[in-house]
Amino acid sequence: MGSKSDQSNMLKAVEAIVRPASRRGFLSGSAKLAGGGALAASGLGLSHLGSAAAQDATPAADDGTPTGSGGEAMGNVDPQMQEVLTALTSFDALPTETLTPFQARQQPSFANAYQSVLSERGEAVFEPVANISHTLIPGPVEDLLARVYTPEGGGPFPVLVYFHGGGWVIANLDTYDASCRALANAAESVVVSVAYRQAPEAPFPAAVDDAYAATQYVLANTTEFGGVAGNVAVGGESAGGNLATVVCLRARDEGGALPVHQLLVYPVTTFTPEGEAMATIAQYGQAKPLTAALLEWFGGFYVPDPASPFASPLAADLSGLPPATVIAAQIDVLQGQGKLYADALEAAGVDVQYSLYEGVTHEFFGMTMVVDKAADAVQEAADRLGASFEATA
Repeated sequence: MGSKSDQSNMLKAVEAIVRPASRRGFLSGSAKLAGGGALAASGLGLSHLGSAAAQDATPAADDGTPTGSGGEAMGNVDPQMQEVLTALTSFDALPTETLTPFQARQQPSFANAYQSVLSERGEAVFEPVANISHTLIPGPVEDLLARVYTPEGGGPFPVLVYFHGGGWVIANLDTYDASCRALANAAESVVVSVAYRQAPEAPFPAAVDDAYAATQYVLANTTEFGGVAGNVAVGGESAGGNLATVVCLRARDEGGALPVHQLLVYPVTTFTPEGEAMATIAQYGQAKPLTAALLEWFGGFYVPDPASPFASPLAADLSGLPPATVIAAQIDVLQGQGKLYADALEAAGVDVQYSLYEGVTHEFFGMTMVVDKAADAVQEAADRLGASFEATA
């Protein structure tokens, strides 16, 4: 634990970020602020503050440029990333954390901003893939819709089961379509993108149950998707990264089939952050598109039990899990917990590669036709997936 002064400074930094959302009262009853702190006990409990000293919160300028607490621009924002941030800001969307989930789902997203940049250039807004189809996968409550991306070639192909982000509350298959297209082409694999149930209509563990059922189904029926039997990986972004690694934990613990690789793109790995995880929430807490207030808003709707390893995998025994690739963005509240999770995987004897991409924000990964670093990250992911696919073939 850090000094009382360090903890007080960190608490003040994050309180300044999330207080407006809390005042509006859109969090669920289980997400009331603990002990006068800023982040909900069932979301991001500040009762577990670590030793890292608080850093300046990072708001954003009118054009979306991340800035320091005094309004000074951060000089290391990638100019290509900035183009998308400016487009996102131009939509003049309402702060998501002040809305109901239904309202929030209707707002423009970072995917719309990315497409807007391409459209303004007169370029195609979708990366072409050989084929896209849809199917239903048996789920624990009802069938789950899946979008299947197939690359060029005769097949059969390795398969990647993919889970979209959105804090388990918002977003859908369309929002993360660009990532799936890019991965299908770069990794030369079928990508099965699964639509899982979302909170608050279906809170934790509904999304976990759906993700696990879908992954086990694909593993048992790989040829149905044009895939190579037994050569199935799992991946996802943000909340989807959390689901991807939790699927592996459940498979290990319940005797299910294990994926051959886990691709974790800025994953959520803890709902009780401390140390480095808490420090990056404070540092980048007002950087769009994922703010500290929005992180709390998501957690309040999703997780009744933040201590569960199927919600906070950083608290789990991580031994015996498949090889992992952890991709992080510098300007991201989740940067710290991604690094901590990669370190924990390595300590547990898991083959893991961690990469931090400088100057980019949360959600950069699929923006391959605008942001060069996104293309680099997708290629890194494809190379790591390919190594695991080849080792299994």
